[in-house]
Amino acid sequence: MKPRSRFIYNENETRYHFHDTHPFNQRRLLLTVDLLRRAAALPPEAIVAPQLATEAELLRVHSAAYIEAVRQLSKPEPDEHWIRLSGRYGLDTEDTPYFPGMHDITSYVVGGSIAAAEQVMSGAAEHALHLAGGLHHALHGKGAGFCVYNDASAAIAHIREKYQARVLYIDTDVHHGDGVQWCFYADPNVCTLSIHETGKYLFPGTGDVTERGEGEAFGTSINMPVEPYTEDESWMDCFAEVLQATVRRFQPDVIVSQHGCDAHASDPLAHVHCSMRIYRDMPRLIRKAALDHCGGRWIALGGGGYDIWRVVPRAWSLLWLVMTDHPLVEQLAADPLLPLPADWLQAWQGASPDPLPGTWLDPVGQWTPIPRRQAIEERNRQVKELALMYLS
Repeated sequence: MKPRSRFIYNENETRYHFHDTHPFNQRRLLLTVDLLRRAAALPPEAIVAPQLATEAELLRVHSAAYIEAVRQLSKPEPDEHWIRLSGRYGLDTEDTPYFPGMHDITSYVVGGSIAAAEQVMSGAAEHALHLAGGLHHALHGKGAGFCVYNDASAAIAHIREKYQARVLYIDTDVHHGDGVQWCFYADPNVCTLSIHETGKYLFPGTGDVTERGEGEAFGTSINMPVEPYTEDESWMDCFAEVLQATVRRFQPDVIVSQHGCDAHASDPLAHVHCSMRIYRDMPRLIRKAALDHCGGRWIALGGGGYDIWRVVPRAWSLLWLVMTDHPLVEQLAADPLLPLPADWLQAWQGASPDPLPGTWLDPVGQWTPIPRRQAIEERNRQVKELALMYLS
């Protein structure tokens, strides 16, 4: 019997590489896949290779001028004319600098997310995961936030054009899912829900609770910005209630979710203080919503995550374990400090700059308490009520 879940992956996706000191490091894909294999959780028959996106698929969400700029700046030695224009397209910044081969490898990422969508929408699989995807900051004519092409938007546009399905996009990255939100801000058949650290202090500065959509789509953009140093209980309280209300109100045909894992306390690029627990619990809620409301149709993507050794492999592995209903999920319920595979720790500890954690979940009882916990939780509750205002 074929597996109910597909894992879209090829090692070529690690070629998404700006430069050696850039925080976006796709070595995290290799670490995650190796952890899943050593945990006996990734059978070969579940793996599907990604494919290059076509020009038409890119044009659904990006301008022809931008695609041409990406193509020209992908050359080993771009023409001076295109180098001068790179700033117009957001490809000259410290975050998102152009690099050789950029067009092909980012088209490959887009193709992988479309392949995941096609696996689910065609009925070949119930769920699909593409961890190289989730590059949610790229805009119609501009790269941003480590993202050249927006594969999440392209996958949603594919679903809308080919299947006319109502899509709920859920973004759990600590940074607001701005590119996807703006792409579908006026589309009443795409609902975007993003939980993230408030843009008062963090890139991209958007995602306020007042961003609701426009025209016929008013009410289909839902944002849940949380305070810096938010912890597990408050994060999950906000996420669970807003998700449940959104699903009831919008009644989607399929869920597309983005799983950046940079809300973890160890991530160097944000200020939220969650543990590995949320990366088990959020996928459980999303999977239940897909089974209860969408006939199981669930497409999951990767995203941010910059502690590539201690956080990303565990978080993304937990996502796949939940997606496939692996026995390890029940074992973790009985033993939150279940050890990671010893051979994985042995294989990678020598390369890691920090001691690797020995357990799937974090020993949060040993963490230093956050001093302003009560005030942070109260502020998050207030914002949650605003987010829920049009969802009753």
